[in-house]
Amino acid sequence: MDGRTLQKMIHDADKGGYAIPSFNYSDIWDLMAIIEAAQELNAPIMFAANQVVAGVFTPGVSGAMGKAFMAQGKVPMIHHLDHSKHVELCLQCIDNGYPSVMIDGSDHDLAANIKMVQEVMEYAKADGRWVHVEAEVGKIPGKGVEGYVSEEEKFLVEVEDVKELVKATHVDSLAVGIGSQHGFYKGTPKLNIQRLSEVNDAVDTPLVLHGGSGIPRETVREAIRHGINKMNVGTIIHCTYMNSLREELNRVGENPYTLDVMASIRHNIKEVVKEWIDTCMDVNRA
Repeated sequence: MDGRTLQKMIHDADKGGYAIPSFNYSDIWDLMAIIEAAQELNAPIMFAANQVVAGVFTPGVSGAMGKAFMAQGKVPMIHHLDHSKHVELCLQCIDNGYPSVMIDGSDHDLAANIKMVQEVMEYAKADGRWVHVEAEVGKIPGKGVEGYVSEEEKFLVEVEDVKELVKATHVDSLAVGIGSQHGFYKGTPKLNIQRLSEVNDAVDTPLVLHGGSGIPRETVREAIRHGINKMNVGTIIHCTYMNSLREELNRVGENPYTLDVMASIRHNIKEVVKEWIDTCMDVNRA
């Protein structure tokens, strides 16, 4: 399985008017829950390691784990490297079987961002490989930033920047800053759907929305209807994991067996994953 599988998944989502959900995992337990939820709903998904997780596990170990889960999946599932700020990590993950990587050069000026994307794209398509590459234009703030990012602030994507990066790199998909953020929101998040529509009209490249946790369901669906083809969800996964683990350990007391504890935790994570699959893939339902 390589990036062409993901390309078809995204193409089918675009034609069908839904989005592919991508779920960030932090270890084997939440990853298993994500996989199980997708298989129970027969839903194509992505499961993603951010650069910290990929670094801690190493690309070799995380890549092998990803290949094992992709091989046993009853529906298409793609392992993805999320938000790598470093070209070298992308190349290492490609070498270790990741069919999809994200090079996030949005902290740099546009010229440097383009150069980073070009380097990863060249490697991803060399020597018979076909690895999907995602980039980012505009900024998607992290935790501690107010949920609404106005048009006047520097985080909102510029349409001309999108056009320039896509023309220079032919990147496979593109995350765009339209007012979402990583982490939970302090207020009600407001996405700039008008800017999203402008970007969607300007390029044919599949568009990605990061920072799903906390965005109201109908707002997510509106974004999908206006061009989002992939939806990233992370914070709600690891927070459900950690909060459920604390509650279960308090309930069972000292010295429980790991597998017994994790069975309950996985159930809670699965329910969250299923809700997000429904949000992304049943878009036309009110």
